Amino acid sequence: MNKVFLSGNLTRDTEVRYTQSGKAFARMGIAVRRQFSKDKDAVDFFNLVAWEKTAEFCGRYMLRGTRVLVEGRLQTGSYENKDGVKINTVDVVVDNIEFAGGKRDGDGGGNYSRPANDGGYSKPADDYSGGNYSRNREPAPPKKDYDDFGGEPIDPEDTPF
Repeated sequence: MNKVFLSGNLTRDTEVRYTQSGKAFARMGIAVRRQFSKDKDAVDFFNLVAWEKTAEFCGRYMLRGTRVLVEGRLQTGSYENKDGVKINTVDVVVDNIEFAGGKRDGDGGGNYSRPANDGGYSKPADDYSGGNYSRNREPAPPKKDYDDFGGEPIDPEDTPF
């Protein structure tokens, strides 16, 4: 079985790209704290790769410093660098990623939307079926369908996280 669970902070903003066939993929880094000894901690750094809808979600919401929980699998690879040296890699392929931080703009974990002029990719929140993506475009407003929550809007400041 190849299953990985990580909890940590993203080390860089998500970079979304597309394959020649149009499949979205995203690259991120995560820093995970581990206890080195009784009174010392160490930090491990891992590369994350997400695909398709997960990649698009990460590109829209996952920023540097965001605290996340990641579920995925390990994948090894290799390539030759410009000097002809073979480099082996290990990536975590993301199956599921969730926010693990506190309140928005509070304790460092809850950046839930990108700034309007950050150069990120955007598209309407309710459209995940392909389509055109553009840079430097204002994100679409969230879909206002309150039926799923008893017909009343929910104020993000009223949530416990």
